[in-house]
Amino acid sequence: SIPMLQAARKRNSLNLLGLPEAELEEQFVRGDGPGGQATNKTNNCVVLKHIPSGIVVKCHQTRSVEKNRKIAREILQEKVDLFYRGEDSDVYKEKKASEKKKQEKKRRAKENLERKKLFKEMQQLDK
Repeated sequence: SIPMLQAARKRNSLNLLGLPEAELEEQFVRGDGPGGQATNKTNNCVVLKHIPSGIVVKCHQTRSVEKNRKIAREILQEKVDLFYRGEDSDVYKEKKASEKKKQEKKRRAKENLERKKLFKEMQQLDK
């Protein structure tokens, strides 16, 4: 089973719950990670908190504060949708579908490998 909040961040999801700005608390902090002086001196990392649910999202994917604000809101919207709707959420359903597809692909690859192995063994027996 998938941890509920880790299933977030699927872009094609529709029908997500709305996030009123009054329910959000936003902060700008210094980011971490690689980047040297550009990272150490600028407050372009966005920390967004949904007050009713207590979910917090930290976004420092780009150097632009505006882009980080937009991305943080998208991520938070998906996580809040998952939090309230659970398994009925579109995000959760997409994640499950992609996992199922991945498992099917692995299964087919394994079967093909077995077939190749058998074919090689048959060739060796013929010689």
